[in-house]
Amino acid sequence: MNEQKSPWKTPRRWAIVGLALLAAAALLYAVYRPRPITVEVAQVTSGKFEQVVEEDGQLRLKNRYVITAPTLAQLQRPTLKVGDAVQAGDVVARLAPAAPQLIDARTRTVLQQRVGSADAARRAAAAQVQRAQTALAQATLEAGRSDQLAQRGFIAPSARDQSDLARRSAQQALTAAQAEQAMADFAVAEARAALAQAVPTAGERPAGLWEIKSPVNGQVLKLHLDSAAPVTAGQSLLEIGDTAAMEAVIDVLSGEVRQVLPGAAVLLTTGSGAAPLPGTVTRVEPVAFTKVSALGIEEQRVNVVVALPTVPSDAARLGDGFRVDARITVSSQADAVLVPSAALVRDGERWRVFVVDAGKARARAVQIHDRNADMAWVKDGVKAGETVLLYPGSTIADGQPVRTR
Repeated sequence: MNEQKSPWKTPRRWAIVGLALLAAAALLYAVYRPRPITVEVAQVTSGKFEQVVEEDGQLRLKNRYVITAPTLAQLQRPTLKVGDAVQAGDVVARLAPAAPQLIDARTRTVLQQRVGSADAARRAAAAQVQRAQTALAQATLEAGRSDQLAQRGFIAPSARDQSDLARRSAQQALTAAQAEQAMADFAVAEARAALAQAVPTAGERPAGLWEIKSPVNGQVLKLHLDSAAPVTAGQSLLEIGDTAAMEAVIDVLSGEVRQVLPGAAVLLTTGSGAAPLPGTVTRVEPVAFTKVSALGIEEQRVNVVVALPTVPSDAARLGDGFRVDARITVSSQADAVLVPSAALVRDGERWRVFVVDAGKARARAVQIHDRNADMAWVKDGVKAGETVLLYPGSTIADGQPVRTR
């Protein structure tokens, strides 16, 4: 009786089974193996690290001159416009004497009566002058007659002296009467002037314009009055300044301003496509003020004054109050190992990054010395030239295959 062989024990059958198992294993590996994740990467570099404070502010003039009216007057219509250039000594405003005030009929009657009273007093003074002149003439004749009689010995010398003294007294009386007449004339003129001011001539313009001149070379920044109008003493008429001599005022959060010191370098950007303007912090004001942010949050801010050494020709069109973005450097370190801040991942109390090595992401702990919004200054953990992942998410783990975008 022949023994029947199992088909599974033949070599050919075993080869087929082995190939099937290998194919199934390859399929499972292909399905479940870790697939590379497309990531963004950046290079670790070596360069200058800067800690900066970035805020916005505005330009302002170093020296502003406010032209005011010296007295009560009538401002003539200005001929200057905002932006016009003026030189020191140019006439920038003209003032005319103020127009007289209107009065009622009762006051006008009183002024008219005052003129009549003054005129009567003047006539009385004129009469006193004539009386004194007559008395002087008589005294002069008596003195001459007494002198002739005294020379002939008909009267005593004392009588001649009395006549001479009487002539001198009459002369003094005439002088006093003439002074009284002059005072009466002035009183009449004063009363008539008051009455004339009360009733001005129609269409008549006061003469004697005052010309106010510019104290410096500059431009007209503001016109407080652009038409003819009455002004009071000390009232502002216009403002003049030199736009070539400006400074910037940056308001910084009070919590950050302690890092800013006088002498710190500043770059100002006007946002107009022009090159940044270099500046230097000259003063940090010792008082804060409250400012409401765009989100409606009240913030305590401090003004930082920045000096601009020179204003280049391409920035000549900048003016008072223009907005600027400021970048204030508070610290700087050369030859620092720099890693983008977007590559840092918090690991408890430490920081780590993912370094791309042979197509895989390798987690590596790093020691951070300082960092800003863009870069981190790394003391240990990576070196310049290595590639790190940017914005690593929760799907990235140590050893994860990656593919750079």
